[in-house]
Amino acid sequence: MKSRLDLHKKLCELLGSKNVYFQPPESVKMSYPAIVYKRSDIQNIHADNNPYLQFHGYEITVIDKNPDSDIPKAISQLPLCRFNRHFNADNLNHDVFVLYTKF
Repeated sequence: MKSRLDLHKKLCELLGSKNVYFQPPESVKMSYPAIVYKRSDIQNIHADNNPYLQFHGYEITVIDKNPDSDIPKAISQLPLCRFNRHFNADNLNHDVFVLYTKF
């Protein structure tokens, strides 16, 4: 992916709807299933003490009422993606992933 907007488009495609939110404020009323994501890390690869390659890390949370949703499986198959944790809150299932993209 070449930009955060490319990532956003890919997440909308995987979800099958526009319920994808980047760093939403608390005032936003979300519809479910949804994906919420935020930037969480920047990793530099160095050569001669200078960064020559940079990866941006995003924390992606899939929120769904269905505990057997196929959306987490689709997210987990993205390149440089790893599963972090699962939790339940407000009768919703949350699957959290960390995804790195090269910009």
